[in-house]
Amino acid sequence: MTETLLDVSGAQLCAETFGDPADPAILLIGGIASAMDWWHDDFCRALADGDAPGGPGRFVVRYDHRDTGRSRTDPPGAPSYTGDDLARDPVRLLDALRLGRAHLVGVSMGGGIAQQTAIEHPGRVASLTLMSTSPLTGGDPHADAGGPSLPGPSPEALALFDDPPPDPDWGDRDAVVRHLVEGERAFAGPGYDAAATLETALRVAERSIDPAAAANHFLVESGPLRGTLADVAAPTLVLHGEDDPLFPPEHGAALAAAVRGARLVLLSGVGHQYPPRIAWGVVVPEILALTAPGGAPRT
Repeated sequence: MTETLLDVSGAQLCAETFGDPADPAILLIGGIASAMDWWHDDFCRALADGDAPGGPGRFVVRYDHRDTGRSRTDPPGAPSYTGDDLARDPVRLLDALRLGRAHLVGVSMGGGIAQQTAIEHPGRVASLTLMSTSPLTGGDPHADAGGPSLPGPSPEALALFDDPPPDPDWGDRDAVVRHLVEGERAFAGPGYDAAATLETALRVAERSIDPAAAANHFLVESGPLRGTLADVAAPTLVLHGEDDPLFPPEHGAALAAAVRGARLVLLSGVGHQYPPRIAWGVVVPEILALTAPGGAPRT
């Protein structure tokens, strides 16, 4: 496990790698306002180790978005970048790591970014795994824009948007940790792991240059999308929680239908969240099958 700061256009991004750089590369793209720590260490190692004794592993890369973790951080309320920068950072990271292409695994906003990368930079994408996200139809890769016919968030999720909890005292680490934990719990499914969430929240609070700056993601805007999901040629896997309160499962089904040959796998007990440990027995083998040398067959 190696952490490094990489220079990209207009920023330094903190990235961490697992496994052998000679193995197929997997780039993990996180959700809005979240640091790379939400991709659990053990999950990254499971992907890096591969699924068979003596079989090929994976070179797994996770990174802090701008304004999260140890990546470049602007003052809260004053981001110096655009949504297009967030969407282009995966390719910039691949350039900095001297990787020609990678298997992209994106969750929520990261799923939108992965979709945009596959549409606009197809030569850099070996495959797509899209989790807890929705078909990208507009120019905003972190809005996860579903079509008007798709169901909206649950009443409980809508209530959180209409009346969000107050910001914590950002100088009080314990208050920040509670804020992060409550934010994750609100969107998780029945398989919510309180201990693991607390562990990750503590790490995020300790690693972040300024945890308040992560909210800058909600302020940035993007230009129009240069293409559609019909243009995606990369083998695609859609993983979606059956209990997602933000994007009900119909969003995953619509996404799988929009990408030619995509495979949809619904996850029991999972909400709108990074894959919890209870789902790893499904998620890890599915990703490893898709990213195996030669690729998984498309259905």
